[in-house]
Amino acid sequence: MARFGVPSSSCWLLLVLACASLSTVQSAPGNGYGRIVGGEDASKAQFPHQISLRNAGSHSCGGSIISKNFILTAAHCVTNQQEDGSFVAIDADRFTIRAGSNDRFSGGVLVNVVEVIFHEGYNTNLHNDVAVLRLESPLIFSSSIQPIALPSVQTPDDADIIVSGWGRLKAGGDLPRYLQYNTLKSISFEKCDELIGWGLEMELCLLHEADNGVCHGDSGGPAIYNGEVVGIAGFVWGSCGTTYPDGYSRVWYHKEWIIQHTDL
Repeated sequence: MARFGVPSSSCWLLLVLACASLSTVQSAPGNGYGRIVGGEDASKAQFPHQISLRNAGSHSCGGSIISKNFILTAAHCVTNQQEDGSFVAIDADRFTIRAGSNDRFSGGVLVNVVEVIFHEGYNTNLHNDVAVLRLESPLIFSSSIQPIALPSVQTPDDADIIVSGWGRLKAGGDLPRYLQYNTLKSISFEKCDELIGWGLEMELCLLHEADNGVCHGDSGGPAIYNGEVVGIAGFVWGSCGTTYPDGYSRVWYHKEWIIQHTDL
């Protein structure tokens, strides 16, 4: 889950590169395919909100269906950084989504993206790593294509959070074809700050044992609690599958922005 970019030092996003002060953050490049680290195959229609975001025809990130017309994903999946440090949206006509299939190569439906909207506060510090995509034609809901609700309450600490995506098994690892999922644990701002110096209200830190978590190709995908999307995959600390928490944009914090820029 992250966006394309050329690595600089040891700072990577799950799809796009953005170092700034985060010298040990590694993101999951959007061109890395595979699976959630330590995950297992999802069953058919287990995650009907999950989509594969495709850049020029290839899987680059994950995302979540939030209405028949809009997808929720990470800003780093759909932007490029300019020489002055600002960000611009990648042309929408480069993007399609595949919905309704666990297979990143086939099945479901392919729909063109016609508008990319990313958070105006997104920056090289990885803050506000949130974007929504407007689709060319409305999705037709079925058992395998369904929207997921935004959070109705703040995500509690020490809760089981389900993550899913097509990210690598490990850094440079295997490239499974089918959607994977795993269960991580939410932690407090204070605990996240203690572990990686990232105790921010806008971030949701998810802890896991070694050889688990998200990796390259998972960026933009959902973290789920009580059937609601509570996080957007953003970065891993150091490398995939460490014992450090993974960083997600907290949807509760960005809920009003998402509503204002979609048809919700």
